[in-house]
Order: sequence, then C-alpha cells, then structure tokens
Amino acid sequence: MDGTGKVTVAPLGLATGMAVQELGWGDDVDEVLREQIMDAIDADLLYEANEAVDVVLLWWRDSDGDVADGLVDALTDLSPTGYIWLLTPKVGRADYVDPTDLTEGALTAGLAVANPASVSSHWQALKLVRPRGVRR
Repeated sequence: MDGTGKVTVAPLGLATGMAVQELGWGDDVDEVLREQIMDAIDADLLYEANEAVDVVLLWWRDSDGDVADGLVDALTDLSPTGYIWLLTPKVGRADYVDPTDLTEGALTAGLAVANPASVSSHWQALKLVRPRGVRR
C-alpha cells in the first residue's frame, strides 16, 4: 500500500512481459490488486501454464488447509529462477494465517522467505524463493 492506503503492486517487482500464474482465486481476493498486476505485466494472469512461469501469485487462507501442500503445488509450473508471492489475509481478517504456519510451510516446501510486502488493506504478501545453495 502507498501512504494513502491504496493498493500498490510496486513492492511485488513485476514487469512487462512476465508470465504470472494465479492460484487460489476466490470471491474474497482484491480485484484492484489483480487489475494492477495485469497492468504491470501487460497481460492476463494465467490459470493453467503451458510453459514455466516467472511468478506464482498464490492466494491462501487458513481454511485452505496445509500451506506446505499449497506451496508444493504452486512450484509445479514455476521456472527455476521464479518466485512465489503468497498472499494471505491480514491480521484480524477472516481466514488469517499464523506467520509460524507460513514459515514452516515454506521450509517444508523447500522455499526460503525473502521479504514481506503490504499490498492492500485486506491482504499481505510474502515473497518465497528457492534457496540459492546449501549452507555448510
């Protein structure tokens, strides 16, 4: 969000030409955010990918089940250098997901938490990436 409380996609780092797959869409998603994402990439969001995608936009709610399972599924069409933006309801909103569950789910799915972003008044975003290498 910018200083006025409006939706903004700037923190998501999206650019024209990126292939973005959307998973977990529902009636509760932020449609303004979706429109801004499509404007930023100058394309529609993909539901089924024919080739590897640059970004997966995963809307996730507590009632959706185990976040690790959702993240593993989200990796299916993701390119080796791609990343996931995990969107969850903010604190105090229906279906809020505990941050511990998000972190544990990411680890279980083999992902690392890169950075959070506030993108709308109802949804927060967490960038998840594949680890660059094994630490010794």
